[in-house]
Amino acid sequence: MNEKTEKTPDAELLKRLLAGRSTCRAYRPDNVPLAVIEDIVDIARRTPSWCNTQPWQVLITSGQRTEAFREALLARAHTHTETDSDIPFPEAYRDVYAERRREAGFKLYEALGITRGDKERYAQQSLENFRLFGAPHVAILTTRADLGPYAAVDCGGFISAFLLAAQAHGVATAPQAALARHARFIRDYFGIAEDRHMVCGISFGYADSEHPVNSFRTSRAALSEVLRIV
Repeated sequence: MNEKTEKTPDAELLKRLLAGRSTCRAYRPDNVPLAVIEDIVDIARRTPSWCNTQPWQVLITSGQRTEAFREALLARAHTHTETDSDIPFPEAYRDVYAERRREAGFKLYEALGITRGDKERYAQQSLENFRLFGAPHVAILTTRADLGPYAAVDCGGFISAFLLAAQAHGVATAPQAALARHARFIRDYFGIAEDRHMVCGISFGYADSEHPVNSFRTSRAALSEVLRIV
């Protein structure tokens, strides 16, 4: 028997924020006010963590520091194509995970008018990750290395809270594991301690809503595919 549950305003708001958020890949140059950035992080820092360790630390760039880092990271990506991450990347994507990855990629390329098999355009678009998609800010998220994998899991919760808090402020975001391919370079660039592992970057700012790259949305698996109640 199906049971109807009354939806609370808070649940509706959370659902609306999640449904409205998407990865932004083109930004206006306007900076996000400092007070807004601080409130986003203030909300995200309330994320629960194992034993209340709160393993996350976040470094955020603005203004010329973003531009200088963008140039340095692009130069690095052009000359170093190998992965130098603190946290291992997947060796391969298989089964439904490969299908979902392909679908997202094809939707991106279709929005940009890139034909399938155009490897040169694929590579150019991939480098946009290291241009931070033109965002005026990037957050570099790190965790204490000796706290192990579950600290990285806790950081995932922080990332979700950061993205939703930004969405609530009208700020667009792009969580980027791609930046972690150059983790050692990024830690050295910002003087981040060796005892911290880079989890990801989050580029953010105000979306360029006219850019075609921001016109597509990825799909989500049906509830029946992700939920089993016993």
